[in-house]
This record gives sequence, C-alpha cells and structure tokens, in this order.
Amino acid sequence: MNDKTHEFAAHDFFRSDRFVNDPYSYFDYLREQSPVLREPHQGVFMVTGYDEALEVYNAPDRFSSCMSTTGPFAGCPIPLQGHENEDISELIEAYRDQTPFSDQITTMDPPEHTKHRALLMALITPKRLKENEDFMWKLADQQIDTFISRGECEIMADFAQPFAVLVISDLLGVPAEDRIKFRKQLIRQEQESGVAGIGGVEEHEAQHSPLEWLYDTFSAYIEDRRRNPRGDILTGLAKATFPDGSVPEPLDVARIAANLFAAGQETTVRLLSYAFQVLGDRPDLQQRLRGDRSLIPNFVEECLRMEGPVKGDFRLAKKPTKVGGVDIPAGSFLYIANSAANRDSRQFANPGEFEIDRENARLHVAFARGRHACPGAPLARAEAVVSLNRIFDRTSDIRISEKVHGPVGARRYSYLPTFILRGLTHLNLEFDPVSGASQ
Repeated sequence: MNDKTHEFAAHDFFRSDRFVNDPYSYFDYLREQSPVLREPHQGVFMVTGYDEALEVYNAPDRFSSCMSTTGPFAGCPIPLQGHENEDISELIEAYRDQTPFSDQITTMDPPEHTKHRALLMALITPKRLKENEDFMWKLADQQIDTFISRGECEIMADFAQPFAVLVISDLLGVPAEDRIKFRKQLIRQEQESGVAGIGGVEEHEAQHSPLEWLYDTFSAYIEDRRRNPRGDILTGLAKATFPDGSVPEPLDVARIAANLFAAGQETTVRLLSYAFQVLGDRPDLQQRLRGDRSLIPNFVEECLRMEGPVKGDFRLAKKPTKVGGVDIPAGSFLYIANSAANRDSRQFANPGEFEIDRENARLHVAFARGRHACPGAPLARAEAVVSLNRIFDRTSDIRISEKVHGPVGARRYSYLPTFILRGLTHLNLEFDPVSGASQ
C-alpha cells in the first residue's frame, strides 16, 4: 500500500474532518479504483462517476430517497439485516414514519413524492419566477446599499444571506412586514443549531427544529388565506391542490413552502460565495466578465460544476441490483457524490480546471437529476446572474481580503464541516466602489 492509498484508506470520509477542505482528491482516489466503490469504514457505496450518478438518480424503482439527507448516520429504524437478497420496498414503507425528516419532500418516494412535487411546482410557476426575477434587481441594489460605502464586506452575511431571504420571501409572497422577522429567525436558528443539522452525522442532530418555526408560520398564513382570501400569492398557495384535485392540509403546503424557503436561501448563499471567491482569486476572469457580461451565465454553470452547494446525498437500495457493474445488496446505502460526478474526466475534459468557456458546463449534477432534481435551480441561477451584474455595476474591482484570508498563494479558507453541503463558512472581500453608479 503506497503512502497516498494509506492516507485515504485510513480516514473515514463521514466521521473525519480530513476531507472537509478538499474532498476532491479523495473522490478522485475512489474513482480511480471504481466509479462505484464500497468504502470500508461505514459500508456505504460511494458513487463518484457521472454516468453512475445519473443511473441512480433516475431509478426510483430501485433506490429509495427515504433517508436521503442523513444516510445511516441519524440512526436507521428499518431492520435491514437479513434482507440483502429481497425486495424491501414494503419494509421501507412500514418504517418510513420513523425515519428522519419523513415529512419532507426530499425523503419521499413515488407516489407520495409525485403528489407533493406537483404541489411544489404549482408554487413556482414560470410566470411567478419571471415576476420574482424582475424584482431581484431592486432587491440586490437595496442590499448593496447597506455596505457599498465601506469598501469591504463579508459577502455572505452582508449580501448573499439577506438577499436570498428577501428573494425567496418575495417568491412565496411573505408579507413585507414579516420579512425582517424571517431573517432574524433564520439567523438565530442557524446560530443555535449550526450546519450539522443539515448534513450532520449524529442522531440528535436530525431534528426538525430549524424548520418548525417556518412550518408554524406558513401554516398560519395558509389557514388565514383560506378563511380570508386576498388575491395575493399566499392566497394562491392556499388554493393549490394535489393532482387529483384533493385539498392538502395546511401543514402539507407549509412544509413545501418552508423547505423551499430554507433550501433556496442555503443554495444561493453557497453558490454566490464561491462565485465571488473565484472573482477575487482570478482577476483575469473578473476582467473578462466585466468586459463581456454575456459570459456570466456560463460562469455560473462552471461555478456549480466546480463547487456545487450540495456535496452529495444518499439513496437506499430497495432490491438487489447493479450499478456500474458493481453488485449492490438490498438495504445498502449509496452516497451519490455530486461533487465527484462533476469532476469525472469521462464527462468533463480537464475536470479540475475552471474553464469559463466550457461548452458542456450545464451538464453538471449540482442540482441532482431525475424526480428529485432541485426545483429551485432556475431561481438560484437567476439570483447569481443578477447579483454578479449589479455588484459589477457598483464596483470597479473586487479582491479577497488578505488580512482575513492571507495573501495570494497562501489563502486561508474554511469550509462547512458536513458531508452533505459544500461551501465556505465566510468570505471577506475588498472592493472599489464606483461613484455615481446606479442606485
């Protein structure tokens, strides 16, 4: 065993912090052996190949999403032992209510997922997304106004987080007078629960507390609008029905809205932080984008490919099957490593290089694929494009803060310590404001 192999084999990806800053070398090590490989510490099948990831995402008949956000690390109530050669679909359903986050759309399987997905898509129609995007330009300027005169900012706290909350609040029709309350509540709960509850590893971390307040608040909105319709967006949510015409409980609608609210702002914050990290570390790319704004959409896609906000998530094999020629017993957990699939050289040439002109950048799986593909992907893309354009309009140069992150060639960045999310914990920038820019 050579030193590299020993180094990677000795560390548990799910329990160690060894790969938090750089998971890519570990993913490359796995893929070199096989695009589907059972890691030795937890017995999880690691799916690091692009084609293999698509196969799993597109086969809900073979793979359940019932524990997609936690895998086996929040405690699995399903008695999986002894069923390796059987179809355990009925067993999964018998224990589904006991699994973590079972009331959230991310863990649902058809046909329940199909019903709730249709309800979700009724909330984010193309018309509503377009109206929301038009409003983003004003929201971006409002947030930039709060820090532009300082010549420096922490881009996540000063811009990305409040901007994302305002955008998703507008999309869902949260009353203007409540939006500051939403922002303060999310900050407080993030401080109390940390990021581990989103992609952590302990059973006590898999609680609903970060979402309970949102559930209660949106439920109250829906109940009020059903009693007193006002012709606003929330009234539209209150009138939404399942595909068969049945009326969902207020809590069903609230859960959909709350999950979209929480996931939508989290994804945008991580995407924007990486985009500005690239701009600060690559002044050559920054100047190209400033000179040709038409490159911004593909720049965003390459950001998603290189550093997607979701590192990976889990599936549970319903029956004995194969992926990439590898036997997968029923009851096995698979970890679909989006971050690895997006750097598979069989799909992307020079996968470790950031190429602003990459023709197939949009083929990344940063937003997953199949039935569980992120419905908020158009929203995140639009937020990134608007943010980059408006901050370019209001500044002449953006730089990484050396007093916080160190000089070129010796940067110090820290990343979220979770196996689900990928993103910086903070990013401090300096910039030159443009005097007289559109406000």
